[in-house]
Amino acid sequence: MAQLEQITTPVDTVVSRMRALDATLPPRDGLAVFNRVYLTVTEAVERRIDAGRFPDARAAIMLDVRFAERYLAAVDAVADGGRPPACWRPLFQYRHHPGVRPLQFALAGINAHVGHDLALAVVDACRTLGCEPAELEDEFDRVGDLLVSLEERIREDLMPGPDLLQIADPLTHLLGSWSLERARDATWSTARALWALRELPDVAEEFTERLDAVVGFAGRMLLTPLPD
Repeated sequence: MAQLEQITTPVDTVVSRMRALDATLPPRDGLAVFNRVYLTVTEAVERRIDAGRFPDARAAIMLDVRFAERYLAAVDAVADGGRPPACWRPLFQYRHHPGVRPLQFALAGINAHVGHDLALAVVDACRTLGCEPAELEDEFDRVGDLLVSLEERIREDLMPGPDLLQIADPLTHLLGSWSLERARDATWSTARALWALRELPDVAEEFTERLDAVVGFAGRMLLTPLPD
């Protein structure tokens, strides 16, 4: 038990950091919108770990922490006057745009974090734990299932109102262009590919840079300003 408590400390740390960030940001800030969503997810993962819902708690904790660290590193980079990864840049660039709706900010952040960060977090966790991606697949699937289950609630909470049901609403079409479940499936394939490329660092770096750029492009599309 002592060993497990020692491992879980970083989860508490990242949750505390997200709560502190939430307290400092204006509610309408696009980063604040995503941060609230991600905080909800991370707290839910932590509760399930504590309840023994993950077969390998140590692996689940490591994946959860490595995943969160990549988001927090992007936040820190911007706070220090630097540039975050390309996948995160649209959210930081448009976070105050009045024509972007809260649901768009949430989905753009999820796109960056799942589409780019999650695959790298799997590789990070495998290196730290000394295991193959296949050994983390159960934990990856359980975290992914939780994300998908929360996506529907997120959409409901951030829907602009009954107008969304109108087929002419541009947000209706934008939402139909992106799927968390498809992104999660692609991320697992990406993680396996990056792990296979670990002995070819130059190729792995190029692959990662292209992934970053593609996910960033998708994020920019998700943040297209829409009319009221």
